[in-house]
Amino acid sequence: MKESLNFMEAVKVCLSKYATLDGRARRSEYWWWFLAAIVASCVLGWIPILGWLICLALAIPSITVGVRRLHDLNKSGWLYLLCLVPVVGGLLLLYWFSLPGTVGTNQYGEDPKQ
Repeated sequence: MKESLNFMEAVKVCLSKYATLDGRARRSEYWWWFLAAIVASCVLGWIPILGWLICLALAIPSITVGVRRLHDLNKSGWLYLLCLVPVVGGLLLLYWFSLPGTVGTNQYGEDPKQ
């Protein structure tokens, strides 16, 4: 039973599920993707046109992995819209994203650890 993904596996999974809202994402997948997106934005953000393109390209997989992460917690992906609520919404999502996922199968699919 594999407990977590490494950096490269997480990035590959997020890019392969670029616009997939179905299923679940474990904690390691979300946080490694988050780190990769931050690093890519910081490094390439200095180049004016490329910075905007990177932000646009990373927006969709960042949203979809967040929705799948909520699914792993057995919560609706629509709760991701809480990020639009200043301060409180982001803090609540941060808290939820740090929690372990539900064990076994939930309404959004099988446990991704299996």
